[in-house]
Amino acid sequence: MIDLHFTTGPNARKVAIMLEEVGLPYRVINYDIGKGDLLTEDFRALNPNGRVPVLVDDDPIGGGDTPVTVWESAACLQYLADKTGRYLSTDTHKRYATLQWLAWQIASLGPYHGQAHHFTRYAPEPIDPYAAQRFRLEAERLMYVLDRQLRDREFIIGEDYTIADMACWPWINLTWNAQFDRPRESFINLERWFQQIKARPAVGRVYTEKLDEWMYRADHVRIPPERWTNGFGDNFHAFHRKD
Repeated sequence: MIDLHFTTGPNARKVAIMLEEVGLPYRVINYDIGKGDLLTEDFRALNPNGRVPVLVDDDPIGGGDTPVTVWESAACLQYLADKTGRYLSTDTHKRYATLQWLAWQIASLGPYHGQAHHFTRYAPEPIDPYAAQRFRLEAERLMYVLDRQLRDREFIIGEDYTIADMACWPWINLTWNAQFDRPRESFINLERWFQQIKARPAVGRVYTEKLDEWMYRADHVRIPPERWTNGFGDNFHAFHRKD
């Protein structure tokens, strides 16, 4: 059994999609960021960065009695690919094409889209117009990069569906309702890819509920102060400053 420490955001859902695709048994351990569930010493012992997802596998690669703990979504995806031999090719060209797009997602697509959502949807007013424009424009640019990559490819690296697709899809799913300057119709190849992956049964099992929590809403959301302090504010930073 694998434990997946989870919230409803895109990063943990990447790993849930992979677990569903490969059919490994797993148990979801849910956390509520706004309630401060991640601000505990027990969770920090699992992940010193205090973020989800975290995988704990009691049947680790290579065997042994000691469970393996993996944190950071890209590391979790690669671990599961190595464990199952699926969605990450052993062919050198395909493998590193996949890993470079996985790195692109965690270094660029996720962080810039996350900041764009922060300033567009729920940053406290007054919102810095330069910061909002900076992150929104870069988020758009990255969507054009991916749209261009998909122009003559079924999936991100070609005809093979990989962990790079699983990593990118949840962030594009979050983005379609964002208040960016370019309409959805501007990204024809991205839309085709998005709908193709959305139709996969594994993705449908991960996205079963209506996602109407604050991070998925298109309008500007005022987060209650007690949830803000645990997710972004004083409680969050105070916990990570202490020894």
